[in-house]
Amino acid sequence: MENENNDAIFVNSLVVCYKKTVAVNNLSFTAAKGEVTALLGANGAGKTTTVETLEGYKMPTSGEVKVLGLNPISDKAKLAPLIGIMLQQGGIYPGITVKEALRLFGSFYQNPKNIDQLLDTVGLRKVEKVSYRHLSGGEKQRLSLGLALIPDPQVIFLDEPTAGVDPQGRTQIREIIKGLKEKNRCVVVTTHELDEAERMADTIVLIDNGKLVANGTLKELKSLYSKRQISFVVSQPFDTNALGSQLKTAVEHRSPNEYLLSCEPTPFLISELTGWMAKHNLLLERLDTGSASLEEIFLQLAEPSDVKPPPPTSTNTKNRTDR
Repeated sequence: MENENNDAIFVNSLVVCYKKTVAVNNLSFTAAKGEVTALLGANGAGKTTTVETLEGYKMPTSGEVKVLGLNPISDKAKLAPLIGIMLQQGGIYPGITVKEALRLFGSFYQNPKNIDQLLDTVGLRKVEKVSYRHLSGGEKQRLSLGLALIPDPQVIFLDEPTAGVDPQGRTQIREIIKGLKEKNRCVVVTTHELDEAERMADTIVLIDNGKLVANGTLKELKSLYSKRQISFVVSQPFDTNALGSQLKTAVEHRSPNEYLLSCEPTPFLISELTGWMAKHNLLLERLDTGSASLEEIFLQLAEPSDVKPPPPTSTNTKNRTDR
């Protein structure tokens, strides 16, 4: 695997150890310019260690890491003005105002973005004189994003960018990320909010126990790891065994009123299902014949197992099979 074409981030056989603990185990992937790459995994999967290595805060035990063709450790002085880092919490003096924080961080760079424009971009103009301690959770998140954007970075690392943000703020953050993509920036997101990853990410890198277990677009992951299914919500509980006998397939009870048939939807099967519900005076409140969600794929692949499925082969980005 070579660092070429449109890749802004290149990770090859990365291993990071803490004494006897292997936090990242032979991890390989790339992240392209003009795309959002989401690193997903449970707590302790190795996401944070991987990102800290890319940012130059962790020394690899072995393997190779490049960001914009630079080594994050030996080339840190060259790389620092080219990357932006959004932390989920902390790092800001509680008594400093929003505008003061942006000005302070701007003083660290030779060519910072215009502070007034940034205030408008992240929607904090109305609270520019409010101290950090008095901001809401969502406002703190947007300020952290604004600080990360100050150097006009080529690569930006976002840690839980929409956590604690109201719906309007989430929409604004998504628009900012969309704008970064349009400017051919590389955006790397780590998040536990899988619906947000599903909305934002062009490429998904799933890590479990420090290893790569899946890598590709959402469409590719669904194609490789998800079969078509029928999920439905019913107005009240019913006899799942009786329905299963009628349909000749198991009926899985997922939540209080939600059920799942893990089989290929066909017109005949759907007709049988709706007919049985009508016969027993049950109201179908929702019927979905799509493939599994990213959350369902995530839970499937992250389950403890002696045998993990191989990383998928991407069809739209060169070298993605090695990631």
